[in-house]
Amino acid sequence: MAKGDKFYFENFASCAELAKKAAAYLVECLENYDASKIETMLETMHSFEHGADKKKHEMNAMLAKAFVTPVEREDLDMMSQQLDTVLDLLEEVLQKLYIYNIQTIEPAAIEYAKHLVKACDLLGAIMGEFENFKKSKKLHDLIIQCNDVEEECDKLYLTTMHQLTKKSTDVLVTLSWYKIYDCFEACSDACEHVGECVGSIVMKNT
Repeated sequence: MAKGDKFYFENFASCAELAKKAAAYLVECLENYDASKIETMLETMHSFEHGADKKKHEMNAMLAKAFVTPVEREDLDMMSQQLDTVLDLLEEVLQKLYIYNIQTIEPAAIEYAKHLVKACDLLGAIMGEFENFKKSKKLHDLIIQCNDVEEECDKLYLTTMHQLTKKSTDVLVTLSWYKIYDCFEACSDACEHVGECVGSIVMKNT
């Protein structure tokens, strides 16, 4: 692999590392939730999301001037955007807690956040293998594991939404949690999309 090609894979690995930190921080926030400190939580979470934005801008700048890229330029750009979306959605979960003035956290939300930690940890492992995708014996299994986590999230989403409707006593609170769980679900989907994007790149280039 050409020396300059390492930039792309290191950029993706850095974004995945930010996603891992953001997901772990989300669990920490939910497990120790204090509504009076939500603005501080948002600032910390935004630092992870902002870091991912910087990585995306660096990627855009490199792609704009690169003559040759290790795989198709459009695929590298799509991967960068998909990783950035994961960070955007992790931040959005906390933003929704703030917007809807949530005072107490549903246990299922913590469970869901822990699933996102698993998904983001897998993204980190996938990006660690991605540079050597033509030789890696682990990459395929890691992508499958990422899909499996997304399926677990789908099941959790279904049961959680059912229980939310079943025990609803306050319409505004119920609607707020619908929106929050939708955001969790979008984030798990985004993690799966990153894995699928890697799988697609591997298939086209091997």
